[in-house]
Amino acid sequence: MSNDKTVACDVLVVGSGAAGMAAALKAASQGLSVIVAEKEQHFGGTTAISAGWAWVPGNRVGAAAGDTREEVETYLKNLAPETYNADGVRQFLDTVPEALEFFERETDVEFVYPDKAPDYQMDLPGARLGGRAILPKDTDARILGDKRLLMQPYLSSYTVFGYMPQVGPDMNEFVHVNQSLKSFVYVARKLLRTWFDTARYRRPVLRTNGNALMTLMVKSALDAGIRLWEGTPVLSLTRGDDGAVTGAVLGGRHAGRVEARLGVVLAAGGFSGNAELRQKYFPHDAAGDDHFTPTVGHGGDAANLALSAGGYIDDGVSSVGSWAPVTVFRHNDGRQRLFPHLRAIGLPGLIAVDRHGKRFGNEALSYHDFGGAMIAHNAGEEKTFGWVIGDAKTMHKYGIGYAKPWPMPRGYFYRVGYLVKGATLPELAGKIGVDAAGLESTVAEFNRHAAAGTDPEFGRGSTEYNHFRGDMDHRPNPNLAPLDKGPFYAAKIQMGDLGTFAGVAVDSDNTVVTEEGAPIPGLFAVGAAARSVFGGGYPGYGSHIGAALVFGYRAGRDIARLAAERGAARGAVRGIETTEEAGR
Repeated sequence: MSNDKTVACDVLVVGSGAAGMAAALKAASQGLSVIVAEKEQHFGGTTAISAGWAWVPGNRVGAAAGDTREEVETYLKNLAPETYNADGVRQFLDTVPEALEFFERETDVEFVYPDKAPDYQMDLPGARLGGRAILPKDTDARILGDKRLLMQPYLSSYTVFGYMPQVGPDMNEFVHVNQSLKSFVYVARKLLRTWFDTARYRRPVLRTNGNALMTLMVKSALDAGIRLWEGTPVLSLTRGDDGAVTGAVLGGRHAGRVEARLGVVLAAGGFSGNAELRQKYFPHDAAGDDHFTPTVGHGGDAANLALSAGGYIDDGVSSVGSWAPVTVFRHNDGRQRLFPHLRAIGLPGLIAVDRHGKRFGNEALSYHDFGGAMIAHNAGEEKTFGWVIGDAKTMHKYGIGYAKPWPMPRGYFYRVGYLVKGATLPELAGKIGVDAAGLESTVAEFNRHAAAGTDPEFGRGSTEYNHFRGDMDHRPNPNLAPLDKGPFYAAKIQMGDLGTFAGVAVDSDNTVVTEEGAPIPGLFAVGAAARSVFGGGYPGYGSHIGAALVFGYRAGRDIARLAAERGAARGAVRGIETTEEAGR
């Protein structure tokens, strides 16, 4: 499309993650013409590199197992009591069954309903061990034909030699690969299939996790006739004389103007990749250089577009971001890479310490809650960071995050700056700049209780969710083991995220609003682009994706209705004016 060409559609969706594709699919199912503009060269956004879970309480399986709406509301009220959004939660829970039925019946998307996926805050009233979080069924990327390679690749540092394990039984086999023949055979089959497909098809064709979800959604969109435009950033919005958003100016591969008759949906993620907005809203990043996001596309595009149209960012949430500690290192080619510590710190024999060698929280909490503890603990310090520490037994058995366990060689991890080794705790402390006496004292105190399976200081290993993040075969506690055999290892952790909870302010119809609360006609925001419905709390596996699917669906469903209502209202006003003119 040339710069002077104008293309028309009913709905323009900005962003191709779960929220944007959900809005596009539902709008198209109502007979609307839809364009999805994705600025990246691949479709799927952060959803495609995620675990792919969706937290959707009230789904048919969970409800049949006894999960009640009252329990869900109780849990969410206790999760973020000061920022609880009663209307938003009501809309979310009202829509979950309807949205899931649409995806499962009218699209190619299929879900798996695990028996066990504990809520992140199992100590709160209303929390449940399962029935709320679901995940996409694995799929074969060849269903996309020649568009297969347009899908966002996995985050390479989070794969095991190209394969992306799924949280749960699949991940458990990988954790025990060097401890069980059964696990070794299982993993070997997965990796051999991955390597064979890579050699033959340039990329593994078996898609798991969020990549499977986005592959299925893109397939459904292509079948529905939705125009998917990759490499096409939205540069600005266009508005009519009445202030309504009427379309956008695009750049890149499809540069030009799009007239969107019924509106524009902002679904381009949050703003954690935007240093200027982080400086304003992230408590630990006043200089804009103390945060490292592994997300894709969260550059603040949606926020800036909304601001240009008169909207604002609502930061009235308990946490402005969904925190995830990361290790920052350099690949052999010099490029920066990130490893998000979404699970590994909760394994036995690992602890996290500060610059003084002291622990600062329960390492088996969710990445979000542990990240929040890390931010709070470093308040007032020049930088926000800590160190994950493990001994020889732990390194041999589990590894430390990206650094794989025996029998994998470790030279690469030392060379790229991911892993540091010391023969003794004092030697390790010296290499990483941590107080040696503090580290020795911390490890001695931790070891004294860990051998018995307890953690009096922070309660690690005290909930079912903690156990889910550990090694369920380890006794007496899946999360605890002493660090008592040298050499010792460390990986630095800094602050990252999986998206933002602060976001564009919207009303009950997902319409962007001004600070005075007035809706901006024709402009909608969903997913991480909008303020989180959970008020800054992180209830469980897939909280971002669950809300994205549900509110994306609602936006697609309601756009035609809103347009009809506004059209009818304008028609009524014109009718009154005509009558008055006739009377005169």
